[in-house]
Amino acid sequence: MARESFDKEIQFLRTLTLAGGAYNRGQFAARLGISVHTYDKTLRNLKEMLSTLKQNLPSYQAAELTDGLHYNYYESADPLLLFLFRAKSLKESESVRLALLLNALQSEELTAKDVMDMCSEQMSADYPAPDEKTIRNDLKYLCDIGVIHRVDGNRPFKYRAANDLIDQLTDDELIDLYDFVDVMSNTQVPSVQGYLLRDTLKKALSKRGFNWDVEETHRYKYHYHSRILDEAHLHTIFGAIEKRRKLNFLYLSPKKDKTYSSQNTNPLFERETNGVTESIIPLQVIYDHQYGRWYLIGHQSRKGLMKFRMEGLTQIEESESVTEEHFIEVRDQANEALKNSWVTDTHRPAKIVARFFNPGGGGANFVRDRVEAQGQWGVIVEESDSTFLYEITVNGIYEIKPWLRSFGSSCEVLEPQWLRKEFIAEWKELHSYYEPVRENI
Repeated sequence: MARESFDKEIQFLRTLTLAGGAYNRGQFAARLGISVHTYDKTLRNLKEMLSTLKQNLPSYQAAELTDGLHYNYYESADPLLLFLFRAKSLKESESVRLALLLNALQSEELTAKDVMDMCSEQMSADYPAPDEKTIRNDLKYLCDIGVIHRVDGNRPFKYRAANDLIDQLTDDELIDLYDFVDVMSNTQVPSVQGYLLRDTLKKALSKRGFNWDVEETHRYKYHYHSRILDEAHLHTIFGAIEKRRKLNFLYLSPKKDKTYSSQNTNPLFERETNGVTESIIPLQVIYDHQYGRWYLIGHQSRKGLMKFRMEGLTQIEESESVTEEHFIEVRDQANEALKNSWVTDTHRPAKIVARFFNPGGGGANFVRDRVEAQGQWGVIVEESDSTFLYEITVNGIYEIKPWLRSFGSSCEVLEPQWLRKEFIAEWKELHSYYEPVRENI
């Protein structure tokens, strides 16, 4: 799939997932900055892509694009936002061919000629039949990445799916492995590889006759499932950091009305883009657990330290190299500027002191546990049996403020005074919303 096309699919699915049925076709296309015709074409391509990836599966594993849009409390991260990762780097004919090949090698050992004959028989007439060189390249690629392996023996060599580990596990061991992967993929970032591994294990258990309505033991509700789409950029960004190369991209600020801008490849239809073209030295990636957002931190010679929400990155690609000395210099400058950042803020440092109230009843102290887990470099000072103080110096207060507010009545801000006054005003405003309309209500 073309790079630009994948950018469009990402923004399409993000808007579709977050907005649901709030937009009609025209409003949706306007939000993306594309025509209604392109909207229809993109939706059709997504449906075809999903049906290709789900081909040859039993009915209980098949899926429609609309299924991913139906609200499901326990499966908010499946499967709508994940199938792009399976198809993003493949041409349409490749995705069809590899799906057929892998499905056949699950149950039997086949030679390259057997695979070629099978593809010629089962591939749609819309796609060209693969030749022997193409099939051998596919088999070599799948062997290199460990998906299949060559069976020892005489020529012609036979191949089969690399399911030895899964096949050697007992039912209980496979369930334990699935539970572990399920927990980790739902609680750690990045998560896409974990979700893909979980799907593989789920299919393996389904083949052994397990009913998922009965067997699943862990349930999750993830609020920021759209952040999975931003993981598409991680490989490119980390690759550029490792190779000390700049990144070029078109940035569309999340504050703008448009979330996508097409490449102007046809001069007859050239139009001004809504984004800003940037060229930076990528330094690090930061994840904000509070809002489920990824940030790219970089350096530009003219503007210095720069921060970008990764959901606004499109048309991203590597460019020229930078020297190791220059990279280390700007990286150290960024680390110093972000040293006291709750997330990415680089404003003037401020010392915050807050009093937290322990829950009564003598049970688990979930307030203190949460402060210790999420409070980063802050220091806890014992005050009494019912309260403790939390002190931290951060760059600005706007990123830590929602975290403090989320504790409700269990947190009292003491310093600075102007922040304390802000909280008092906010809680008074909230209190006014709940005042009765009539005295007798």
